[in-house]
Amino acid sequence: MLPSARSLPPRVGIEKIWAYPCTLSLDLAELGRVRGHEVADLHDNLLVRSRSLNPMWEDPVTMAVNAARPLVSDADRAAIELVIVATESGVDQGKSISTFVQRWLDLQPNCRVFEAKQACYGGTSAVMMAASWVASGIAPGAKALVIATDQSRMSLNEPYEYVMGAGAVAMLISDDPRVLEIELQLSGYFTAEVFDTFRPTTKVETGNGEASLYCYLDALEGALAHFQRRAGNVELDTYFKRFLYHVPFGGITFQAHRTLLRQVRRMKKSEAWEHFCQRSRPGLVYNAQMGGTYSGSTFLALMGLVDSTPELAQGDRIAIFSYGSGSCGEFWSGVVGPEARQRVAAAELQGLLDRRQPLSVPAYEALERERYDRIDCGDFVPDTSAHDGLYERRYRSEKLLTLKKIADHYREYGWA
Repeated sequence: MLPSARSLPPRVGIEKIWAYPCTLSLDLAELGRVRGHEVADLHDNLLVRSRSLNPMWEDPVTMAVNAARPLVSDADRAAIELVIVATESGVDQGKSISTFVQRWLDLQPNCRVFEAKQACYGGTSAVMMAASWVASGIAPGAKALVIATDQSRMSLNEPYEYVMGAGAVAMLISDDPRVLEIELQLSGYFTAEVFDTFRPTTKVETGNGEASLYCYLDALEGALAHFQRRAGNVELDTYFKRFLYHVPFGGITFQAHRTLLRQVRRMKKSEAWEHFCQRSRPGLVYNAQMGGTYSGSTFLALMGLVDSTPELAQGDRIAIFSYGSGSCGEFWSGVVGPEARQRVAAAELQGLLDRRQPLSVPAYEALERERYDRIDCGDFVPDTSAHDGLYERRYRSEKLLTLKKIADHYREYGWA
């Protein structure tokens, strides 16, 4: 049965949320035509449209800071005592991206900072740890800043090239969950050591895509079974208004939804697709345009769902499943907060996506090769004259954080 009122922890969850979708983009239909891949498969099966890219003066550090800066007020700076950055694209094997975030957001020095890594589950793990810390009451009034930031590795001509991407999502976690309350007592989790997809070096992103699909669905079934044991076998289709899943690409979320629906009742594929389109697919609106954003993808889907579902109301429950290769999955419950629509709309994410500068396929390939060559380079100065004045037009005018140079492995950042 559901936990009694006396056993419930304090209200806690996402107070604010923001996303940074990068400043360059690639039309995946154009890439498909060049590669000889059917565009209909990309649009209708993979459910992808475009992907985000970064110029060489950006990296996971700049994305993290640029995602969080519009979110954090002066009052927040004084209240934040925990900073967790979730990433599988860390720029250093020891030094956490969180240290750069603390500095460049001018946060108070009395805060804990660290980096979380568990593939694409890292963002959810960071949110859950932050929410549990807030709910503990150990630091009354304190808040946590959680950022998911990731950059895919070069995958030219690989089958999974169409699902790569980049971007960052920042969230303020507090006891005033204006966007989404997290029901900490209602979650189920599952782990199994597997090699599905992984990054064995700083440059290589590899694995078995088919195995990853099955591992994803196995983790969903295991986490859902654990959730049901803890929640008392709730009726999923009535208890939850909407369903969100980890989004390496949109198509896999339909497979996940079909897997969940088998716990509800037998459905034909056409019936399951209709149910998916009504209850889950609206959340893919931004993921389809940014590509794979790793541990931020689940929360990007949350923003898409809130922005594209006018009937979603305060108090509605959303089922959320997060998965990370290797592997770990969590199925949890979130309750829509009183200002979810206003606070997600404030990020103006579609506007930011529309402002990205499109790249041709040859320009994209050249950029990917340059990034691959520079990942472990100890000395590097980005060419800010690239991309037809993008630096002046976007970065200098908006005072975004950029990578200035790397000298003897020391990374130097600064506002454009």
